[in-house]
Amino acid sequence: MKKKYIVFGAVAFSSICGFGQQPVNYVKKKIAKSTIEVVYSQYIQNGDHSAITGGIGTEKLLVYEPEIIINKQVDSLNAYSVDVGIDVITSASLDNIDFVMSSASRVSKRGYLRLGYERTVKQNRNLSFGGSGYFSIESAYTSLGASLSAEYTSPDKSKAFSAELESYFDDLRWGRLNGERPLRLVYPVELRYREWYDEYKRRSFNLNLSYQQTINEKMVIAFFPGASYQFGLLATPYHRVYFKDSSERVENVPDKRFKIPLGVQLNSFIGRRSVLRVYYRFYKDDFGIIAHTLNTEFAMKLTPGWTLTPLLHLYTQTAASFFKPYEQHDPSQQFYTSDYDLSAFNSYEAGIESRFAGIGKGEKGFFCNVITLRYSYYKRSEGLHAHLITLLMDFMNQKRK
Repeated sequence: MKKKYIVFGAVAFSSICGFGQQPVNYVKKKIAKSTIEVVYSQYIQNGDHSAITGGIGTEKLLVYEPEIIINKQVDSLNAYSVDVGIDVITSASLDNIDFVMSSASRVSKRGYLRLGYERTVKQNRNLSFGGSGYFSIESAYTSLGASLSAEYTSPDKSKAFSAELESYFDDLRWGRLNGERPLRLVYPVELRYREWYDEYKRRSFNLNLSYQQTINEKMVIAFFPGASYQFGLLATPYHRVYFKDSSERVENVPDKRFKIPLGVQLNSFIGRRSVLRVYYRFYKDDFGIIAHTLNTEFAMKLTPGWTLTPLLHLYTQTAASFFKPYEQHDPSQQFYTSDYDLSAFNSYEAGIESRFAGIGKGEKGFFCNVITLRYSYYKRSEGLHAHLITLLMDFMNQKRK
């Protein structure tokens, strides 16, 4: 249930802050002493295929997501970052997983914190290393994470390579924010007569690589290969599955998953005031899912400080080999799920972004340098649809030379 909006929100925010949002022009910038990014997102979702109730039932969901990202450039070699946020989730289906059965709508919260450090090598200013630590908590899980990264830029600034290794260690037991003791996995209320799993931890390891090449003064291309491996409890304990004989069980999926994504992005100036960004991603995993993503953004600089960007995101995937809808599974199957995130579907996301830059340029101390407002509408072929609005305000305190 929650993973839908997390993935969707992450895609929207990464497209604001990630590679390709600004045309790469390799102008040497002044050292910024510190920046503060204030982000607020609101996500509204609806659909009729909730995995909590076996692939049928409401998926209505409302999420508020405030976030603050602080970057501190201590000197030309050292930089620190802090990312803290909270998600407030209101969902009718939460009543079907909580220990407390009450109103028609329940509220859940998720808080997270990421601390990062980056060091540029003094003897080679084109090489830098970094690391980060991560912590997240909500009622149904806690997560600890860490990452290590390295980045190299060629002396002429025409090539860049980066590598990042991430690891996450999740505990899926319920009760940390709800006062429930002892901690335990939570199952659908009618299936709590037994312990369905003897594992409650999930471990994830991600390798993210990127290579960026300037083709000419108007075009930049980048490649993003990667790999991901997960093991442990990969099923969601409170997801129901109904079978052909009307029997009912808790979702069961393999305890290992290997994923291979490969992305490529091309940024190209169209005239003097517009940039076309095209991104394609291929994805395959051993659950049986093969997916294709195509994302296009056309940034138009209407004035020196105002950029308007229409965007379109297309996606298609095949189903996991063990997915079936409500009451379509055979009782003899080893693995089974009715989670429509693992079904075959097509989707699109269409929206527009307005970016205002250089608002407080020239002011002393902290000033708002960039304001970005983005709205998008998301629709899946199986009926899920959502609205997402994101506001980003970038404050900075730049060192004067």
